[in-house]
Amino acid sequence: MINWAKAHEAEVISYIRDLVNCESPSDNPAGLKRFMDLFADSLGAEAKCRRVGTHLLCEFRLPGRKKEGQVLALGHGDTVWPDGTLRTMPFRQEEGRLWGPGVLDMKAGLAMFVYATRALREHDVPVHHKVVLQINSDEETGSRTSRELTEKQAQLSKAVLVLEPGTGLEGKLKTARKGIGDYRLRVKGIAAHSGVDFQKGASAILELTRQIEKIAAFTDLKRGITVNPGTISGGTRSNVIAETAETHIDARTPSIRDAASLDKKFRGLKPIDKRCTLELSGGINRPPMERSAGVLKLLRLAETIGREIGVCIEESATGGGSDGNFTAALGIPTLDGLGAVGEGAHAAHESLLVDRLADRIALLAGLTARIQ
Repeated sequence: MINWAKAHEAEVISYIRDLVNCESPSDNPAGLKRFMDLFADSLGAEAKCRRVGTHLLCEFRLPGRKKEGQVLALGHGDTVWPDGTLRTMPFRQEEGRLWGPGVLDMKAGLAMFVYATRALREHDVPVHHKVVLQINSDEETGSRTSRELTEKQAQLSKAVLVLEPGTGLEGKLKTARKGIGDYRLRVKGIAAHSGVDFQKGASAILELTRQIEKIAAFTDLKRGITVNPGTISGGTRSNVIAETAETHIDARTPSIRDAASLDKKFRGLKPIDKRCTLELSGGINRPPMERSAGVLKLLRLAETIGREIGVCIEESATGGGSDGNFTAALGIPTLDGLGAVGEGAHAAHESLLVDRLADRIALLAGLTARIQ
């Protein structure tokens, strides 16, 4: 498989170029539709594609007569890059890399999976389960509309292969991801003139700063729990005791148990100044992806395939989330970080290593065919 992938490297690069040059920021429905249309059209008779809302499901036609169950490959077509980014950050091939907006996160991963299925077809490798690729349109903005579809498809699946980029320039696979909480705390106080009626006021800003001290103390680095009050706002003028103030908080936890415990702490916040009231909104929006027995079984299979193709497969844990968090939390064996190898996701130096395209395609092909 790896030699086949190397022989088709120029085709793979051309395909990635086409996908990157079709800009598809999360906030542009028309651009996302163009991207999904381009991707579906590129498959032709290789797969049966259908839209589910703004998302795309493609079932591949692969060798093997009887199909039992399915394997789900999971990716997204949206990027963090605004329309017009290609003018200042064009797709290019230089220094042994491919560069461009969304090339690493994660359009190359989608292209690589297509070529993995083509390798299976050309080698007539029997695949005894359905192979479905789901491309979400809102992963970068929280997967609010795609989560239900992701969980539904995962529950039909023996395993989930997530096409997000690997970790670092080694391309380590991801066997654990932290869960993500998104909270807003709003404080309502009592407005008053700070010079005339100071004692009649109850400052929402002062109350919020006291609450932020409590919230920041929820961080437990030894347990891998981080809580970041990332933004604050409030008040109107310096001579008015602030009636309202709020903070937007990011929380990360490595386990479902820790997520539940942290959520309980947030729900238990009480005002220090009893004249103020607290309004908490939000919660855990991505459950943790834990390193389960099912995840490890997939990793061991990947390691075996890696040895066969001459590549060392390593694993990693990360604080970032993906749609694989949802599938792993359902107990479906999930292996993440199977996409491109590179660096700079969401940054101006976003790029991938060309010489790692072939082994990743071969790994994806082997996993797709050999998952039991």
